[in-house]
Amino acid sequence: MRQRAIPTPPPLPVVLAAGAHPDDIEFMMAGTLLRLKAAGCQVHYWNVLNGSMGTGRYGAREAARVRTGESRKAAALAGATFHPPLFDDLDGYYEKGRLARVASVVRRIQPNLVLLQAPHDYMEDHQNVVRLLVTALFTRGMKNMAPRPNYAPSMVDCALYHALPHGLCDALGKRVRPELYVDVSPFMAMKKEMLACHQSQASWLDASQGMRRYVETMAGFTREVGRMSKAFRHAEGWRKRSHLGFGPEAYDPLTRILGGAVKFDAIYAKEKKGGFPDFRDSSPS
Repeated sequence: MRQRAIPTPPPLPVVLAAGAHPDDIEFMMAGTLLRLKAAGCQVHYWNVLNGSMGTGRYGAREAARVRTGESRKAAALAGATFHPPLFDDLDGYYEKGRLARVASVVRRIQPNLVLLQAPHDYMEDHQNVVRLLVTALFTRGMKNMAPRPNYAPSMVDCALYHALPHGLCDALGKRVRPELYVDVSPFMAMKKEMLACHQSQASWLDASQGMRRYVETMAGFTREVGRMSKAFRHAEGWRKRSHLGFGPEAYDPLTRILGGAVKFDAIYAKEKKGGFPDFRDSSPS
């Protein structure tokens, strides 16, 4: 299969915010995405699923059309390049055919900094899409991996950051502590405006999750994470994925770009202390 050429990436990191459904980025990632855009990064916005099941009003095709339109408006507010969804809700299974399509988009974008949902979240769609995205990024330089459509492999350095799960707890209700906090206080008005683009979700989230005022629920998440940071009024929390297979261990573009807007969690750092041991000089036993 003929490989398509990949454009030369710009000097500043290319940022990809990727979630499962329309509104997932706005709930847990948009403040950080807006900060990176303000810092001069090229930012991309992608929901892998189309929102076809998130409705009590429309049929599946109409729901997908409405919700994709809402996402386009939110991406435009952020000044982000919008990428259309690939699959229906509940259809983002972790299998080779779907992986090939996700990998194609990843290779075309060539991100250096990726914002992802939590690997353990309350909903299977979230977890399945994270798995697809992580594997697609891991295989970005593999010659024998054939995306559909096919793009040439490229081993650009890439750092992956997982957001906190929706509701700040994992699927078993355990509170999740972030590795680092990003101050999103100056961007809360725009983050709220982006989430408000998803008007179709006002009644659905109330009916399905008891979330009567979804924009204020989101603001409550950022206030709580800000309280956890002991530094910021509103914050988003992140955990950096292992560098293995993605780039150098010290490659941390989020912290480098945002500087004083980032604070590390002391308890998380203590638990993580030591990092990866260096086995290169180990003598055989």
